[in-house]
Amino acid sequence: MIDGPDDITADWLTTALRATTPDAHVRAVTVEQIGTGQTGASFRLHLDADGPLPSTLVAKTAAGDRTQRERVGPGYRSEVGFYTVFRDRVQIRTPQCWHAEISDDNCSFVLLLDDLAPMRPGVQADGCSVEQATDAVRNLAGLHAPLWNDRSLFDHGDFLSSMTGARTEFLGTITQSAAEVFCERYEAELGDDATTLRTAGALTGRWGAIDTGVLTLVHGDYRLDNLMFPEGVDGVHAVDWQTLTIAPPGRDLGYFLATSLHVDDRRAHQDTLVAAYVDEVRRLGVGDCTVEQCDHEYRLGVLQAPMITMIGAAYATAGRSASADAMFLAMATRASAALRDLDSFALVEAT
Repeated sequence: MIDGPDDITADWLTTALRATTPDAHVRAVTVEQIGTGQTGASFRLHLDADGPLPSTLVAKTAAGDRTQRERVGPGYRSEVGFYTVFRDRVQIRTPQCWHAEISDDNCSFVLLLDDLAPMRPGVQADGCSVEQATDAVRNLAGLHAPLWNDRSLFDHGDFLSSMTGARTEFLGTITQSAAEVFCERYEAELGDDATTLRTAGALTGRWGAIDTGVLTLVHGDYRLDNLMFPEGVDGVHAVDWQTLTIAPPGRDLGYFLATSLHVDDRRAHQDTLVAAYVDEVRRLGVGDCTVEQCDHEYRLGVLQAPMITMIGAAYATAGRSASADAMFLAMATRASAALRDLDSFALVEAT
């Protein structure tokens, strides 16, 4: 088990890669850090190698001190579980995994993944185009449809939890606490949105217990910074699977549309985007999925946005930065507008 970039050597890579690629032989490797992840660290590996290997791979490892790793360790295990158990069972575009390993205590892990360059990650503060959003929601359907109401999901409790039922009380408590931290930190920038966010926090426990009649494999943090976009319109890939859960699919859909589109674009195109998602879910075999059902789930699912945003800001292992502040504020203010536009609080209270 490696614990960071200093442990990524040619010998280690050769051993790790030979488990799936017997002819692999890495003579040398150069390690380059990529970005500043909130709960993990990523590195581009430039390989001097023999065998059927690409010239570059991406390594993802744990980050932060022991206390931080213990807190996010279940997320590390979820991501490893996605690549080893579910990647080949779903139809969402995501990197090929060459090697996956995690320690018994969840505090150290490593993934070796396809390097998606020259694709680039979205930028949350900048938002995305309607065309990019259309591709992203169709890609999202490729995650949800293959395991739509598949009870075998519950066979993987070692790394896959259900964000429903008994867990909702905990979910509500932690979100309320995070809402106070978030609203106090960004009081000057939020204005009246702080009231919306605090209300969302107070309703999270009740919202999480709602049974929509559909459960599937949910990304949990399907947003621009976790999507890799090609130069053209189509071909987005999803990454970062640490928030993988069993939950209603509308949570991913509502979260993505509420946080990734500028408010005016979301208002103008949300009906078309929900319909595009439904078309793809139906094409992938879920014949009884309807626009009416998914629109209802979308309106409820928007509460995923403040929950993940505020928890992410309050408990991130990475230090605070101007770019992180811009990301969290863009997500929070767009989500607040969506919650009001869609009357999501009334829907929760009526369900």
